[in-house]
Amino acid sequence: MADTIYIGYDFKVSPLQPGTEILIAELGYAGFESFVENETGVTAYIQKGDWDAFILDNIQILNSDEFEITYQFNEIEQTNWNAEWENNFKPIDVDSLVTVRAPFHKKPNTKFDLVIEPKMSFGTGHHETTYMMIQHILKNDFKNKSVLDMGCGTGVLAILAEKCGAYKVDAIDIDNWCYLNSLENVERNDCHHISVYEGDATLLEGKSYDIIIANINRNILLLDIPTYAKCLKANGMLFLSGFYNEDVSIINSKCKDFNLTLKDQLERNNWASLMLKK
Repeated sequence: MADTIYIGYDFKVSPLQPGTEILIAELGYAGFESFVENETGVTAYIQKGDWDAFILDNIQILNSDEFEITYQFNEIEQTNWNAEWENNFKPIDVDSLVTVRAPFHKKPNTKFDLVIEPKMSFGTGHHETTYMMIQHILKNDFKNKSVLDMGCGTGVLAILAEKCGAYKVDAIDIDNWCYLNSLENVERNDCHHISVYEGDATLLEGKSYDIIIANINRNILLLDIPTYAKCLKANGMLFLSGFYNEDVSIINSKCKDFNLTLKDQLERNNWASLMLKK
């Protein structure tokens, strides 16, 4: 891809979160294919052939009164993007038990070796929420369990769930690129009990699980918690993340309305992750 020309947009976002997270999701739908988050917002890249002057017209967050977003853009010099990605993606070690790495990294000496090529999907282990979800999985019994990974991104949590003994895993993401990327990563990790679907919580009608993992964002979680509760078997476990510490009370309050009891909470750099039981 060294001869591909890109357009780069530098977005400054306030408040930074969840503004940056929402912006990246909307830009992904518009055709932007890579993102680099920074202290003021995010830089997003799109191939010049896929770009036009109206590319941001349907990015709703740019018209929101809740966020102040400014941007500038320019044509990027020809770059070897594969080499750039390799230089910037470092292996992640979680509690010396799980390594999340790219195919070009050296094989580690950890119990679980997850090989993930994220492309533009979310879930390499770098983000605090994914890291904490991995910790939750390691702390709990997944052997012979049926599992849902909702908002699966790269499929990394679904892959770990199978490697921890889950006999059946459904991985769902609304984003087409994430769906395709999860399929690739499931095959790359030689998993045979994971089914990947493209869609949202409407796909859960009539399904039931021992464990549900949902690493999305606060607003989607609040909308979908009733569905998760309905799909969760008695004594089942629900793992939630994608929100800040200050959001825990509203998330937990919603869960209480559906007989979900908080059993464990992790925190990492102001991000939170909960384990609840039905």
